[in-house]
Amino acid sequence: MAKGITREQIVTAALDLLDNEGMDALTVRALASRLDVRASALYWHVRNKQELLDEMATEVMRRVAGALAAVPPGDGRRDGLTAYAGVLRSEYLLHRDGARMFSGTRITDPAVVRMKEPSFARWAASGWRPADADDAIDLVTAFVVGFVIEEQEMRQAAGADPSRYPIDQRDAWLGEGASLVKEAGHLHDEGDRRFQRLLGMILDGIGARPGV
Repeated sequence: MAKGITREQIVTAALDLLDNEGMDALTVRALASRLDVRASALYWHVRNKQELLDEMATEVMRRVAGALAAVPPGDGRRDGLTAYAGVLRSEYLLHRDGARMFSGTRITDPAVVRMKEPSFARWAASGWRPADADDAIDLVTAFVVGFVIEEQEMRQAAGADPSRYPIDQRDAWLGEGASLVKEAGHLHDEGDRRFQRLLGMILDGIGARPGV
């Protein structure tokens, strides 16, 4: 193992690089340059970019689990899933391309995965099978990842070109015969309100399943 550098230092520097330069600039060589080491020194810890992303995602989920541990469990499954979704989104938003970085990764620390056990135990006691609980968490995770990817991409695009999403010009662009689409566009909201509303739709669907 290379001396003088740890996996924790690599992940911290990688998250800093992600925040400063974005996902496309995140490479093992760029990270080595940032740490002032040879790229070969990093290969003792991560063999390629995918393994680097796995370690970064694991650290993010470690922080998610830590934050959730400080949240009261609530009255039931819906409260638990709502808290999980909110914390997950908050952690992704702390980093540029945070959700995009997480997509497609795997958790490398079994302790992070085991942190689901208390929730599974509470839900199993209320009659929810572990497989159903895992499906629900996967569904909520997929929703949060997709929502935040879109949220962050639109924010970055609007920052580069403020005229990219001109609601005041959209009606004329749509033309005639789209009055309901225009109305929806004017009522469309973003950020926290939209997140909570769409999450509620997801949770309503989960709760409506027979036997769940």
